[in-house]
Amino acid sequence: MKWKDKRVLVTGAGGFIGSHLVDELVKKGADVTAFVHYNSRNDWGMLEGRYSDKIPNLTVISGDVADTLFVKKAVIDKDYVFHLAALIGIPYSYVAPESYVNTNIKGTLNVMQACLEQEVTRVVHTSTSEVYGTAQYTPIDEKHPQQGQSPYSASKIGADKIAESFYCSFGLPVTTIRPFNTFGPRQSTRAVIPTIITQALTAKTVKLGSLTPVRDLTYVADTVNGFIKLAESRKTVGKTVNTGSGRGVTIGELADIIIRQVNPKVRVICEQERVRPEKSEVMELLCDNRCAAELYGWKPAYSLEQGISLTIAWMKENITSYKAGRYTV
Repeated sequence: MKWKDKRVLVTGAGGFIGSHLVDELVKKGADVTAFVHYNSRNDWGMLEGRYSDKIPNLTVISGDVADTLFVKKAVIDKDYVFHLAALIGIPYSYVAPESYVNTNIKGTLNVMQACLEQEVTRVVHTSTSEVYGTAQYTPIDEKHPQQGQSPYSASKIGADKIAESFYCSFGLPVTTIRPFNTFGPRQSTRAVIPTIITQALTAKTVKLGSLTPVRDLTYVADTVNGFIKLAESRKTVGKTVNTGSGRGVTIGELADIIIRQVNPKVRVICEQERVRPEKSEVMELLCDNRCAAELYGWKPAYSLEQGISLTIAWMKENITSYKAGRYTV
């Protein structure tokens, strides 16, 4: 499939994965509308400083996916819609759970309804591996039970079901992509890899929460490739598809891999403030990615170590953009 001149809307375009997806779609020649969250500074999030108004195939709009009328206007005349807009920080969902319902569930409803009314060619809705909760079996396939172990994961389960219902009830051509933990340049320190790297670059200790949870980590270029290949495949309409590396590492092992590359003298300290409530912590996430491979030929191109090296190099050049050592919820 050729993306040149395809009219594409990306919600959550100012976010970590969303900004990388915008980069790739612009590079492929798509006519991209990047929907970023409105703020009074007119800041474009992770797109800020990367593009000017002179890019002919990129338009940036600022709004809120919880605003029904704004979403309807944003979707007009679009061929493809990638829906990534969401509140994603798990610790912050303990503090402000209602905002997660408004953005993640109501926002998804707004996007699906607008796409249905505009008869878009394809919608890709973004889920998260957190909806599975602590693994009942591994590797985790798409049939694994869903468990709302945090307000964030509960809101994403609700959003996923809204998307599913629009396919089942109205025939909306929607596919749900379920990335496992994505990492790479531009990611905030609410995620574990930037948290470790920023501290290792600037201090003698790295403060973390629990070290035993297992995570399946995917470099952002591979995740973005999954979004695009999924949208190109007719076989995935109405389906939910995992994207993950299929390799699990504990947080402690992950810290060791990063510290060896940055500064082997750094020590790891467990800090109680960073430990999630026991029943809310997801202890193991390990992806079964066979469905993605079989349906549209997706597989990761970057190893964990390669992705970490690229991320460290980028963060060294941009360390002043981070508040190293401060716990980000």
